[in-house]
Parts: sequence; structure tokens; C-alpha cells
Amino acid sequence: MIKVVFVCLGNICRSPMAEFVFKKMVFEEGLEDKIIISSAATSSYEIGNPVHYGTQSILKKYNISCNGKYAKKLNTDDLNADYLIGMDNNNIYNIKRVLKNNKPIVKKLLEFSGDDRDIEDPYYTLDFQKTYDDVKKGCEGLLKYLKNNHNFY
Repeated sequence: MIKVVFVCLGNICRSPMAEFVFKKMVFEEGLEDKIIISSAATSSYEIGNPVHYGTQSILKKYNISCNGKYAKKLNTDDLNADYLIGMDNNNIYNIKRVLKNNKPIVKKLLEFSGDDRDIEDPYYTLDFQKTYDDVKKGCEGLLKYLKNNHNFY
């Protein structure tokens, strides 16, 4: 099993969006028994809060449910994942600051699509469609990367 944890500042917008977009992609590929997927925050600001209404709305547009997801902070179990995927440079910095070992691969999501840009936080930009488009692009690249680098079949 490969464990992937998506990480952003509050775990209410970008990282849960990536979690549920990626879960759908992985399910559609029949790999849900090979890849464990979750998301977490680097801060405590939103712990226990549901996914942001803007993220819920854009996911619903694409028939993706995030029901039952509440923000949680990055914990020891998350830090033992195979992949810790941040949304921006600040997330990467904060992940590496608390990381105690060198086991996980730590990258920004868009790096898997050949793009080094940050995924902008729609909490501030209010552009949930642009965030969704970037998340989808990054998740497609990540899935291709995992399929090429792990023997799933």
C-alpha cells in the first residue's frame, strides 16, 4: 500500500479538494486497494471545521462528495506517509520543519504535472474553479507518476 497525504494551511479548501479528486481518480482506475489517501493541515486554525463551502460547491459540480470530512492537523501517522504533497512553498516548508525522518517524498502537487507553480488558496482568491483545475492537473500527474513508479498490477 502507498500512502498519500495532501497538505495545505487549514485543510478546508485545497488539500481536501485534492484528497477527494484523487480518491475519485484512484477509484476509477481500480487502485483504491493500493493507495491510501487523506489530507491534513499545517496549522490549527480550522481543526474540526467542515470543508469550505466553496470547495464543497466545486466538488459537487463534478459529482465528487466530501461528506464527513473535517479539518485535522498533520500528525505522526501522516508524517510516516510515502508521499506528503503540499499545495504551495509555505506548505512544503512547514512539512519539512516537522518531519523527523527522510522517508516520505515531499513535493508540491503541481510538480507532478511538470509545473512548479503554487496552487493558490481559494480561501483568499475565491477562485475555486482555478484551484480545482490546478488540483485536477496535479492529481492526474501524481496518478501517472505513481502508476509508473509502483507495481500496482
